[in-house]
Amino acid sequence: MLNSTDVFVVGGGPAGLAAAIAARQRGLRVVVADGGQPPIDKACGEGLMPDGLAALQRLGIQLSLAEALFPNQKCGLAVRRIVLHRVMIERAAQVGAELLWNAPVSGVSSEGVYVGNSVIQARWIVGADGSNSRVRRWAGLDNSCCPQSRYAFRQHYRIAPWTDHMEVHWGDRCQGYATAVGPNQVCVALASHDPKLRLQDGLPELPRLAERLQGAEPVTVERGAITGNRRFRHVWKDNIALLGDAAGTVDAITGDGLQLAFSQAIALAQCLQSGSLAAYQAEHQRLVQRPFLMARLMLMLDGRPRLQHRTVQAFRNHPEIFRRLLALHVGALPSQRLIWDGLTLGWGLLTAQP
Repeated sequence: MLNSTDVFVVGGGPAGLAAAIAARQRGLRVVVADGGQPPIDKACGEGLMPDGLAALQRLGIQLSLAEALFPNQKCGLAVRRIVLHRVMIERAAQVGAELLWNAPVSGVSSEGVYVGNSVIQARWIVGADGSNSRVRRWAGLDNSCCPQSRYAFRQHYRIAPWTDHMEVHWGDRCQGYATAVGPNQVCVALASHDPKLRLQDGLPELPRLAERLQGAEPVTVERGAITGNRRFRHVWKDNIALLGDAAGTVDAITGDGLQLAFSQAIALAQCLQSGSLAAYQAEHQRLVQRPFLMARLMLMLDGRPRLQHRTVQAFRNHPEIFRRLLALHVGALPSQRLIWDGLTLGWGLLTAQP
């Protein structure tokens, strides 16, 4: 184990590994420590948006599994979380990052990072240790507005995929997501404001999805996680920077969580190489602006079945609006386009059949 390094990353999930790879690409020495043993699974819709794939390619990672086209011929990808984690571990090791597993971090200070009985000196410390980040707390950055939390549950079913698209099903109290992650396996997730609404209880509220899954055998245990929009006033202090869920979360309805972590990692590595974290705050805010906006727009429909119905009718009457909103969601159109399309959609809602 090294006794000093340029960058110490706390957390060996996809966000932490992305930070390690990006920093190594810029010639910095990197140590990653995680208290778990890979591959590390997590409740996740397992879909990667086009921006996320582009960021992975910049990190030197190529994936080819289940693909589908977004506007402007951009591709999205479905990949099992544990497969993604294995690939990123291999890439991090390939570029020369030192990976410490079963190595929980117990604290950080001006002396360095405390790992077991050792102290590793680090010029920079990156907190990529999730939404309940201890690094964030140790750095005194744990000050955010109270988010309106939602709860997501995920499970995999053995069934031949019926589409190469990611499906979103809206119910009165929840949303369901179905993503093909293999030739005979579909990832199904459910999100709502009710922490007790598990998959078996929520699926009957999504009849078309429930019908698709009739007779399908669950092949993984059900996993749950808290989701929602959460922002922090600052994502860095002194020599400590936060990344991924540790730096704030965007609701899972956007599918942008991994994309944000990878893009933040690339931006952070540039700041680390320059010797200053000051620019990271502004770049972080720029990266999260569009996903936060889209999450708010989509969650306006949550728990409002009449508005859901009118919105679907408006999209049917004006399919070009739906195409442009999707293009906006994946960054293929400028945010200013939302003003005009929002006005057109508003008129469509007023004139849609109740």
